[in-house]
Amino acid sequence: MTADLSAAPGAFTTAADTAPSVVQSVDWLAIAPPTLTALAALLVLVADLFLPAHRKKLLGYGTLTSLAAALALLVPLRAGDRATFCVTTGTQPCSYTADHFTLVIQALVLGGAFLTALLSLDDTRKLPAGEYGFLLLASAAGAALLPASRDLATLVVALEVASLPAFALVGIVRGDRRSSEAALKFFLSSVVATAVTLLGVSFVYAATGTLHLTEIAARLDDVPPALDTLAKTGVVLTLVGFAFKVAAAPFHFWVPDTYVGAPLPIAAYLSVVGKTVGFSGLILVTVVAFPSYADVWGPAVAVLAALTMTVGNVAALRQRADRDRSAVRLLAWSSVAQAGYLLVPVAAAAYSSDEQIGSTVAYALMYAVVNLGAFAVAALVSRTHPGNRVDDYRGLYATRPLAALALGFFLLCLAGLPPGIIGLFAKVTVFSAAVDAGLGWLAVVMAVNVVIALYYYLQWTAILFRSPESPENAETGGGAPASGTPRRSPVPAPLTTAIALTAVVGILLSGAPQLVLRFAAVNLF
Repeated sequence: MTADLSAAPGAFTTAADTAPSVVQSVDWLAIAPPTLTALAALLVLVADLFLPAHRKKLLGYGTLTSLAAALALLVPLRAGDRATFCVTTGTQPCSYTADHFTLVIQALVLGGAFLTALLSLDDTRKLPAGEYGFLLLASAAGAALLPASRDLATLVVALEVASLPAFALVGIVRGDRRSSEAALKFFLSSVVATAVTLLGVSFVYAATGTLHLTEIAARLDDVPPALDTLAKTGVVLTLVGFAFKVAAAPFHFWVPDTYVGAPLPIAAYLSVVGKTVGFSGLILVTVVAFPSYADVWGPAVAVLAALTMTVGNVAALRQRADRDRSAVRLLAWSSVAQAGYLLVPVAAAAYSSDEQIGSTVAYALMYAVVNLGAFAVAALVSRTHPGNRVDDYRGLYATRPLAALALGFFLLCLAGLPPGIIGLFAKVTVFSAAVDAGLGWLAVVMAVNVVIALYYYLQWTAILFRSPESPENAETGGGAPASGTPRRSPVPAPLTTAIALTAVVGILLSGAPQLVLRFAAVNLF
């Protein structure tokens, strides 16, 4: 211990007193949304031990309430100017940042989890409320943490916290062989993706000596020649790992069987929240951490985008309407194609400015609303048609006109046709991002794929308004009952609410698309 003898008489200052503090302050408000969600998960798990069987439904409502509260906690953070867990020396990089990008993605994933919980309240397969609520909240907590992560360690941990409970959610239906197989395939593919990502992260750390994204970006500008190959390999492996997470081709093989085998609410969750988690991580590592290697990841992401949208649309085009669970399988392949569109602005950001990322965020918001709505209607139809074939939607307008109109609107939004104005504008925004970045060939590929997708979206929409199946077809195909009168059953209030919420939000966004498209014109970081 040394003393400062030049100080005024009576003053005795030690080196420890003058050294910078290494104690990190915590901004509890900034981390409140994911923290509340995680605490609620533990509370639901503990409450499940003490609640009698006839009160287990309260756990579902508790899950809904906690997710709504987490969404409400985003309101005080709307300025997007908070950060915490910051290094107290040097340039002071932070591990958690609540900027506008973080808040928009957190609103999307928590809202998606809320609608998933709503769809699950009256699931016909009687999901175990306690385990289900715990796993859903735990996954949502990781999903909310990921967009705020600003170092690779936190990013990988958040990614796994979001993914690990999802494996169990896919296989949560006891005694269902298809569900178990889907969970296993999802688990194996995700483990491979995690291993590849960790290997890439370790290479990047070895080349730069830091885990903070902004520090990595600065140090990659001046990597020693001996470490350049290592750094480039780390960048590529990290991208491959996230390509698994976003279901980009050729790493998409797990999607159709996983969506078909999972409970419908979980398939909806994976298609929206799971995809958003992957894209958030991909955006952070490319735009924030690896801008110096845009010449490496830019062309790679552009090729992935073209390949993904083409594979997804061609596979969706080949689905047979009379095949069991063809409706869910069609939505699964559609989600692969949509992932291709979402990749376009990420690729464009390598050639122009970071503002292109806003186009991905705007498109993701549109896609989340209408895709969750489509799955909600699919959950409604599956109550009377467990096979959930596309043919089972024939004549839906005659039996449930509002549900048919809602599904028709959702499908037209996904296709980018009026009256789904928000879907049209979102596609134009993504298309413009490619053109502005000089990726004319990618814009052409996207235009061709949009035309291909029109066929299966419009075909499904047309089926909704055709005459119901004849009694003869119904006896063999499982459609309407033999009397010729389509079956009806009471619709649970939570399911009705989910369909109504997504339809109202979709209509609102079509009437005022600037609510979403404004994100495409600003830098969210």
